[in-house]
Amino acid sequence: MKTLGLIGGMSWESTAEYYRTLNELTRDRLGGLHSAQLVLYSVDFAEIEELQTAGRWEEAGTLLANAARSLEAAGADLLLICTNTMHKVADQVSAAASVPLLHLADATADAVRAAGLRRVGLLGTAFTMEQDFYRGRLATHGLDVLVPDAPSRALVHQVIYQELCLGVVREESRATYRRIILDLVAAGAEGIILGCTEIELLVRPEDSPVPLFPTARLHAEAAVTAALG
Repeated sequence: MKTLGLIGGMSWESTAEYYRTLNELTRDRLGGLHSAQLVLYSVDFAEIEELQTAGRWEEAGTLLANAARSLEAAGADLLLICTNTMHKVADQVSAAASVPLLHLADATADAVRAAGLRRVGLLGTAFTMEQDFYRGRLATHGLDVLVPDAPSRALVHQVIYQELCLGVVREESRATYRRIILDLVAAGAEGIILGCTEIELLVRPEDSPVPLFPTARLHAEAAVTAALG
């Protein structure tokens, strides 16, 4: 098995899910006591969030690029950024290392297309929903991406940073997300991309009348396939 290099900690709540899922998938595919061969570089999310809010993306990219170099030096054969939002600096991270970066949006788009869908709703941080780095990447795969209206985007973002990144899961927030999902479906969404890795802590398949695409799990599945391939 190739060694996976995880750039995590954004937040550690979802990185813990990555670790669990990668090991479960490896065990399921190889059997017995097998587990994933990986190295993890976990950053201080408070520092990253401050740079995000200030729009200092290049500085944030430098931090992740340094993490990528450290992971390569530790033996990583394949890199994963364990967060959707920080794929805004994916090119900067990829350029810092000579081993490939498995882009989360590509893994997600492959799953959507494999399901035979084209028009999808996207939930995530405000950065992910409103900027082109992620939506544009999905569009290169032929997907038509819908996002909630501005008030709903603000609610989705608030729940991520003020609750889910802190490990807080509230039924009231689940109900809010259900309503926003129904609005996207009414607008024509055939599926919903959970485009923030923490959202998988809150939203379940039964919360949506259309298929959900949990990006952290899809990323992990693609990573294990690549590592074992």
